[in-house]
Amino acid sequence: MTEQLEARLATIDARLAEINAELVEMDELLKRLRSRKVVVLDTRPSNEYAAGHIPGALSVPVENLQKELRQLPRDREYVAYCRGPYCVYADRAVEILSSHGRRARRLREGFPEWRAAGLPVETGARPGA
Repeated sequence: MTEQLEARLATIDARLAEINAELVEMDELLKRLRSRKVVVLDTRPSNEYAAGHIPGALSVPVENLQKELRQLPRDREYVAYCRGPYCVYADRAVEILSSHGRRARRLREGFPEWRAAGLPVETGARPGA
């Protein structure tokens, strides 16, 4: 029994390390935004994006991501975010992007934490929406 438990714990530790490697901290994202080395995807519904979003973020609600993939370049890195660290929209977006050959990670936090930290925020609907 102890060997099985140790094996399970090792598996959990390995998966947690993978998850942490997939996460982007707010300060890292801010630096990458300034250097234009990343495409930021807001995976929340469009009305939430319009109410406030990370500057330069593209509004791609997760339910629309599959059909909008063709418009997203393959040679860029993506960082997805949503409502917070427990929101699954960004996780799902990373899964979709990764399964279609894009490099994708998620913001560890979400938009509420970004705003609360006093970081830049834009409002307004998605261009062309």
